[in-house]
Amino acid sequence: MKRYSGFKLLAVDDNEHNLFTLRALVQEHMDVEILEARGGADALEIAQANPDIDLIILDLQMPEVDGFETAQMLKLRKKTRDIPIIFLTAAFKTGEFQRKGYAVGAVDYLLKPIDDNQFLNKISTYFRLIEKERELNQVLEQKVAQRTAELDQAKQYLESILKNMGEALLVLSPDGAIREVNPAACKMLGYAEQELIGMSIGDVFEEEGEEQADAFMGTWLEALIRTGALRDIDAAFISKTGERIPILFSRTAVLNADGAISDIICIAKNMRGYRKIVEATDASSAAG
Repeated sequence: MKRYSGFKLLAVDDNEHNLFTLRALVQEHMDVEILEARGGADALEIAQANPDIDLIILDLQMPEVDGFETAQMLKLRKKTRDIPIIFLTAAFKTGEFQRKGYAVGAVDYLLKPIDDNQFLNKISTYFRLIEKERELNQVLEQKVAQRTAELDQAKQYLESILKNMGEALLVLSPDGAIREVNPAACKMLGYAEQELIGMSIGDVFEEEGEEQADAFMGTWLEALIRTGALRDIDAAFISKTGERIPILFSRTAVLNADGAISDIICIAKNMRGYRKIVEATDASSAAG
């Protein structure tokens, strides 16, 4: 049974007989698509047009553009720089030649005349490595896709909660600019979402009592930095129409890796109806 179906090999040699020998040997034992080039310039053109080539068998002794120059140019091009190259040579067998070959990007070399078993074992090794790498990449892609789907689902779930929660939610920058709001905040304040984004919290927020004026980005922010959260503060929003809306207000600081505040999460509960009930109860008690 032939292996490596779907793989693509580029054989580069200026000798037609050598190309025929390589082609016959590969086709006898492997189900690999073979592309052939008769020289360095031809190889560059074919490789550029076929970036899915898996392996290049490159002869060193070629006229005009030799194997070293061809390998250098292949490694300079984005589409072809990652294709492994095996040098094929009959002349250069020294350590210096090997070092030069590796320096220009070759991963291995073979000697002429070709030993059939050595040649087949060598290219089989690289095809197996490529095959294993593809399998690992496929598993990784599946895990990434699964994780992405899980994150999307979690994001949609969170967005649904924020969209349907009854309390107003505002996310502020450390300087008090409004970054995000939920529908309840828009409804409570009478602004469209895009109108609120970029506004200062001071444009819609009013604390009760003169002694708390300008406290949002002052003393309360300092307390927020120290404690991380301030909860159940009696305050008020000012709507787009100028209406004063009593609220029960909470703020939580989100810290970055350096321990500095990156966001301030504000949640406001509309207390208008609640206060009316309390006032009516108090009035009834006083009358009794």
